[in-house]
Amino acid sequence: MPDSTSDNTPRPPRRKRYSGKNPRCFEDKYKEHQQDPETLAKVTASGKTPAGTHIPVLLPEILGILAIRPGETAADLTLGYGGHATALLTDVQPGGRLIALDVDPIELPRTEARLRSLGFPDETLTVQRSNFAGLPKVLATLGLTGVDALLADLGVSSMQIDNPTRGFSFKTEGPLDMRLNPERGQPASALLASITPQKLAALLHENADEPRAFLLADALAGKTLPTTRSLTEALRLLTPDPDEAEATFPRVFQALRITVNEEFTALDTLLRHLPQCINPGGRVAILTFHSGEDRRVKKALAAGLANETWSSISETVIRPTPTEQHKNPRSSSAKLRWAIRAW
Repeated sequence: MPDSTSDNTPRPPRRKRYSGKNPRCFEDKYKEHQQDPETLAKVTASGKTPAGTHIPVLLPEILGILAIRPGETAADLTLGYGGHATALLTDVQPGGRLIALDVDPIELPRTEARLRSLGFPDETLTVQRSNFAGLPKVLATLGLTGVDALLADLGVSSMQIDNPTRGFSFKTEGPLDMRLNPERGQPASALLASITPQKLAALLHENADEPRAFLLADALAGKTLPTTRSLTEALRLLTPDPDEAEATFPRVFQALRITVNEEFTALDTLLRHLPQCINPGGRVAILTFHSGEDRRVKKALAAGLANETWSSISETVIRPTPTEQHKNPRSSSAKLRWAIRAW
């Protein structure tokens, strides 16, 4: 007689073995994607950001600047993974509200789900899919004249950088896309294929202070470079020195990303309308990650102080401590400025 205990049901395929502390491929890091606490702790301790997550930068300093009181209304203009937003949500309790904006249709619903799972009252959190330049429209739609505290973290989130399908990183193979909102605009590959050398040189200089902007632009403009690897290989041929190449890659990728997402246009719009979006006595914190952003923020805040829109602004930038930079190397270029709305 056949063994009644035998089971002829086909076994499901075995899951790929999680090799090493930090598997190389983003999609293979299933323990990090599943938020395994032990794995997250090990990866973070090694000075890396776990796959699919983001470590908030200058969090204690930002909370100190915003000094949120229970019952106030705060805004986080770049929700990202929700690290800053979680702290802001906590500080507005009880009776307060957080308005959270983000333009990324892929990450936004995931982050909103995580925040709502924390148990805050539903009315405490309002999430809007919008670029931060759309803040005045969002406030008008919600019937608000302004907010009491506002954070604008202008950096790209680690979830976007590390995911090779988004095309942000020169370190991994993927489509040369770089759009924060893949449903809008053209990818970086289309930009390169259609741009003139003169315009490409200008954006390399303006967006990333690239010292060889004209040489690179002459070689890259009008070329078909569909993937991140095809662009890095083209740059490597133009930059034989390995050390120089490692510095050129991030500058070129940054310049293209800023252009594809019209980041400077959005920032200029935000800075122009920002004072009207802040209640009297309200506090603003703006976190930048490269000189082009910081110059704009510094100039706008100084102009607002001169015309008495702001009662006070930061005299110098606030930078991450060496300890924070060691724990989160991606924080190293961050600069934080603040302002307080006049009464």
